[in-house]
Amino acid sequence: MPPLVARSGGRFRRFAVAALLLLAGTGVYGFLNLGRWLAPQDPLTKADAIFVLAGTVAERPLEAADLYRAGYAPVILVTRDLPEPAAIIAGQRGAHLPERYELNLSMLLELGVPRAALVVPDRVHDNTAAEAGTLREVAQKLGWKKVIVVSSTYHLRRVAMICRRRLRGTGVQIELRATRYDPAVPDRWWTRRSDIRWIVSELPKVLAYSIGVGA
Repeated sequence: MPPLVARSGGRFRRFAVAALLLLAGTGVYGFLNLGRWLAPQDPLTKADAIFVLAGTVAERPLEAADLYRAGYAPVILVTRDLPEPAAIIAGQRGAHLPERYELNLSMLLELGVPRAALVVPDRVHDNTAAEAGTLREVAQKLGWKKVIVVSSTYHLRRVAMICRRRLRGTGVQIELRATRYDPAVPDRWWTRRSDIRWIVSELPKVLAYSIGVGA
């Protein structure tokens, strides 16, 4: 083999190895930081309202109560989500099962949040985008300009995308806040089964929404 060809082949192999190492390093970095990427948070400042996304009985509203008592906002917006299908059947048979938003309200009231500080629209929501639509309507109606949005840790990336898209053109700003009562550990998400389940469920939704599919 001519020396020039041999030297060219050697440079190509070194380039290929370097490229593979860079690709592997990027993959490892992305893997390790996936939890943090899904959980962006903003510095807290005083706002017009706190928006509690539906989905938990205590974790999210408890954070809202803490923020309210700390004076970050004078109002809490609580949304209703669809009840479990079996709960509807149970109700038809005479059993009274409180809806999740009713449990949220009861807890907030017992924690000292006055009823006058709670905004509860009648609409029932079946996804985050619908909740963001309600936020847009209520914020515009009541003249809110800044809202603290409370949700679960790994839900925040998608919440940010959805809320900012729905609020576009309104002038309403949001600050993202993960409830401190969520046991998620973004720095070591791969070591905990519950975190892995959350991320495996949430990541496809984020990717789908980013390309305009789903809500």
